[in-house]
Amino acid sequence: MTDMVKIVDPHASYLDCQQDIDAAAQRVIQSGWYLLGKELKTFEQAFAQWCLTDHALGVANGTDALELSLRALGIGQGDAVLTVSHTAVATATAIVQCGAIPVFVDVDAQRYTMCPTHLQTVIETWQKKHSEPLKAIVPVHLYGQPADMPAIMDIAAKYDLPVVEDCAQAHGAKIAGKQVGTFGSLASFSFYPTKNLGAMGDAGAVITNDSTLGAKIRALREYGWQQRHLSSLDGGINSRMDEIQAAILSVKLNHLHKDNQRRQKLANLYNQQLGKLKQVTLPHVADNVHHVYHLYVVQVDNRDELRQKLSDQKIGTGIHYPMPVHQQSAFKKYLPHWDKLPVTDAMASRILSLPMYPQLSEEHAARVIDAVAAHVG
Repeated sequence: MTDMVKIVDPHASYLDCQQDIDAAAQRVIQSGWYLLGKELKTFEQAFAQWCLTDHALGVANGTDALELSLRALGIGQGDAVLTVSHTAVATATAIVQCGAIPVFVDVDAQRYTMCPTHLQTVIETWQKKHSEPLKAIVPVHLYGQPADMPAIMDIAAKYDLPVVEDCAQAHGAKIAGKQVGTFGSLASFSFYPTKNLGAMGDAGAVITNDSTLGAKIRALREYGWQQRHLSSLDGGINSRMDEIQAAILSVKLNHLHKDNQRRQKLANLYNQQLGKLKQVTLPHVADNVHHVYHLYVVQVDNRDELRQKLSDQKIGTGIHYPMPVHQQSAFKKYLPHWDKLPVTDAMASRILSLPMYPQLSEEHAARVIDAVAAHVG
């Protein structure tokens, strides 16, 4: 019987370092200390060093990481935050949870990340038509591809807007050797199990080089406490990474560079073979960019038909994301009538995520390639 080619496989990631993960979890269980202890401190220090930044603060999940970053900047009710619609809904949700308004910017047709040209246009138009102040920019490094941060940072400086990078899908991605997450004032990470650095449950982190912002995040993640049981900062929530997740992430962080290299090797294999098919649009890699392929996303006509054909051959696929955020009923009200997102809208029916994770075998990758070629070639 033909075995299933999974689109992702977090259990395979566990099996890769099972002995060390089991030992780490058992160490925490036996310690009797389960929150905000030495395991979290150890991981925070290691992750900050890995990201080449001064501070890393562990929180409960990636959505909280982004919300807390915005709250630390003082963003709240009625403020407007620029971001993209072609992203996980968590990005916009974090903005709304602060009481702020997401202002959607179109994406670049090649990178699939925030388009600097459209960002400039949206800022100019918003300032002419709206009274709500623009307070921040949240670019998303999508699928492992960094957004055009040099251009975005130039625009941010022009309008004196802080930048919070959404790095949930880009652990280890770089632009001209500089790690994503180190361009803006703060950056949020998710460690959801399928991420490049994945926990065995929910977890997230904020990184920053600003000691004042780091101290605010530390307080806001636990009720605004700077002294236990005394809330000194408004807007605090309960968002703590537990000790078991921190211990597991410390183990898996040692494998992240190797795992990213493996993703790049698999992507090169896909590129070499699928690049022969004119009907398939491959992921673009911008100049001076280190893409870490959290997902391998192609564009094809008749996407749903191809997806069904692959499913019939026991090949898993995904759509990231089937409906742009601005088209979803909860967020339609945030799209101004004067603007459209043509690239975002056009991509939604064509994107398809193929299997991509470090433990994917060359044999399974070849099955994917052959199946795609048989259908569209």
